Amino acid sequence: MDDRYVLLTGGLGFIGSHTAVELLEAGYSVVIADDLSNSDISVLGRIEAISGRKPVFYQIDVSDRRAVRRVFRAHDISAVIHFAGFKAVGESVSVPVKYYRNNIDSMLSVLEEMDQAGCKRVIFSSSATVYGESNPVPYREDMPAGACSNPYGWTKFMIERILIDKAHAAELKGEDFKATLLRYFNPIGAHPSGLIGEKPNGIPNNLMPYITQVAAGIRPKLSVFGNDYDTPDGTGVRDYIHVVDLAKGHLAALGHIERDESESLNIFNLGTGRGYSVLDVVKAFEKVNGVPVPYEIAPRRAGDLAWSYADASLAEKTLGWKAELGIEEMCRDSWNWQNGPACRGEL
Repeated sequence: MDDRYVLLTGGLGFIGSHTAVELLEAGYSVVIADDLSNSDISVLGRIEAISGRKPVFYQIDVSDRRAVRRVFRAHDISAVIHFAGFKAVGESVSVPVKYYRNNIDSMLSVLEEMDQAGCKRVIFSSSATVYGESNPVPYREDMPAGACSNPYGWTKFMIERILIDKAHAAELKGEDFKATLLRYFNPIGAHPSGLIGEKPNGIPNNLMPYITQVAAGIRPKLSVFGNDYDTPDGTGVRDYIHVVDLAKGHLAALGHIERDESESLNIFNLGTGRGYSVLDVVKAFEKVNGVPVPYEIAPRRAGDLAWSYADASLAEKTLGWKAELGIEEMCRDSWNWQNGPACRGEL
């Protein structure tokens, strides 16, 4: 690689930190911009410990255009991977304006400063929630997006629309701008080193960190939101993907967007193509780790769907990427992280 950098906004978060490791190990130079609102500065040193290389770090809110401008002026940035944004579905239902303001503003600020700096490549951290409530599973990239079930999903859809329109406008004008939208399914797991993983502030909004905290005795029991869905055991079914596989998907997408054959706009699902229910995950965790996970059935959560899983064949065909790790590795690595000194704040 040369002296050009890849900017990771929100790069100390769960997915961003794992992607930083993959990029550094592949030889890329990395700049991370993160306001630490849902991450920890100690992750920076752990990224270096795993990869043997240190990313450049800026503690900034990327909604602040002046702060973003300083980053672009300090480094020759060839591409941006935009992770920054609030991500809790339930919270987005409670405080929608907070989500619209933060998530959309941050993307617009980054795009405007990319234009000023002449940076022409962006990869967006999108979500399967953009498929909404009416599409049948498995979800394919050519299905209509929208009709989202919660404000978080709508912010992802709106940002996708912004990037689609920008890529289209650039194509009409003959400009060299390319955007890739990566629609995540449900990332869980942790780096096998146990040095980085998911550690949310406060009560977890996602399933796996809640399971690991219950298993560790931090919380008394898991709340399973609804057992009356039209699924085999009544609990919601999701396409869980190991975060390391997901991070490798970003590396593949970056390589693709850098090549001439990439279209001005690309959309890829990043999932395994297989769905597991909440209780499937609980049972797999107990089996792999030999630790009980007590749970109770709670009312359905606003904005949740019964089924969500991917058709990930386009990413395999175009990027040469597919998920390789299964549910047992996801459960094992999650528990290894929860039990490790890094998660406990001892590193």
